[in-house]
Amino acid sequence: MLRRLEGETDYRVRCLTRRPAALAGKFSVDTEILAGDVLESGSLSRAMRGVDTAYYLVHSMQASGDFEALDRVAAGNFAAEAKRAGVRQIVYLGGLGHGRDLSSHLASRQEVGQILRASGLPTIEFRASIVIGSGSASYEIVRALVEGLPVVVTSRWLETAAQPIAIEDVVDYLFAALEYQGSGVFEIGGEDQVTYAEILREYARQRGLSREVLRLPVLAPRASRHCLGLLTPVYGQVAGAMVDSLRNETVVRTTVASDAFAVKPRGLSEAIARALVNEDREFAETRWSDALPTGRPLAWRGLSFGRRRVSSRAICVGRPPDHAFEPIKRIGGRTGWYAGTWFWRVRGLLDSLRGGVGLRRGRRDPVDLRVGDTVDFWRVERIEPNRLLRLAAEMKIPGRLWLQFEVDPDGSGTSQIRQTTVFDPAGYLGLAYWYLFCPIHNWVFAGMLRGIAASAAASRSGAELFNSSRRWRPRPAVRRGSDVELGS
Repeated sequence: MLRRLEGETDYRVRCLTRRPAALAGKFSVDTEILAGDVLESGSLSRAMRGVDTAYYLVHSMQASGDFEALDRVAAGNFAAEAKRAGVRQIVYLGGLGHGRDLSSHLASRQEVGQILRASGLPTIEFRASIVIGSGSASYEIVRALVEGLPVVVTSRWLETAAQPIAIEDVVDYLFAALEYQGSGVFEIGGEDQVTYAEILREYARQRGLSREVLRLPVLAPRASRHCLGLLTPVYGQVAGAMVDSLRNETVVRTTVASDAFAVKPRGLSEAIARALVNEDREFAETRWSDALPTGRPLAWRGLSFGRRRVSSRAICVGRPPDHAFEPIKRIGGRTGWYAGTWFWRVRGLLDSLRGGVGLRRGRRDPVDLRVGDTVDFWRVERIEPNRLLRLAAEMKIPGRLWLQFEVDPDGSGTSQIRQTTVFDPAGYLGLAYWYLFCPIHNWVFAGMLRGIAASAAASRSGAELFNSSRRWRPRPAVRRGSDVELGS
């Protein structure tokens, strides 16, 4: 939404966030990033000053404690400060649902809309069904079920009707609200009315996964909540509350939104296809040195980035970036992989036996690398001189694998090298592969990074390089302040 506002309007944009550092450098220099928290009314006055339209895109369900009470406080603070500052209009994204038997999640979503309207300011409330897009909690639950289970066992909510909407269409509605005069509650959904079972099957079809969906009428709601909590660790706190919402139909019953806004939402198939494409694009544009935390090591299971599993580690070397990058661009072929030579040879042999490319391709050139070049059973997907190398694996594995190196200056002529492995598992077999080989991958890739650092540290001119057949005594210490061991 921020990029849309920056690129297609003349408005000055201001963003309120609890973590300004997370947005640093990601948006236009003209966008003002302010630190604040809707639960602390005193932090909102500066943010509201001079604002014409205020978007409320906040939900407290991931917080600890009573999320309904937190949402009431947050919405009340926001509405009061907006009115005090003379804001012209509030735009709010809530949840779609009908009747008195709403789940606590949907009831809270609609109560927030009532609180905002009670301020007396013109308020546009969009009530959305399942939002199809990376980061949406409901979409992440669909992903976790399909990716993690060969048979999806569910209860009656499997046949509940919904009207899922692509995240791009939601943004279109939010953007169109800038030109709308007045207040209103608008129900928004995609082109198709489907059941949750159909959503699961369509996601599985587009991911090339064979999944059976089995309904058990006797499956208790508590058991459903427990299973979702285990399968969706990132959204474990919200899964329990959301399973109650699945009993409520979330379909559009009025034409008010289509009459008021010139938005033509996509159907389910296109919405999922766009979500998968957008995840690939976001991944391709990600620089892991910016995206990953640099504090203490995370859990051994690794970090999830969409449907992918990420493992990353960093090391500091006493050489400038051009010297630090030198051994990276020579990787593979005759140079080898700087550690675990026997592992790579065995891995190449196994790949060849399975009909893969193995290690026989080598490299086009021992020094020069270009996008599209082969490096043993990898292919160069992206390269930035003295800065970044991303390799995509072409070996036989249950998923897609990338290996990325980044070099950043670290002050006083030194550099930090970050190595990241990213795995996109093909269903539960891919997940089993990731976790089963975690210990050996962790050992091999950590040794590779130390070998690259040793080669860079031993080279004064960048010409003296490490060869994987030699052993090096120096083992540069991984810098404690920036190491991230996530498991591979």
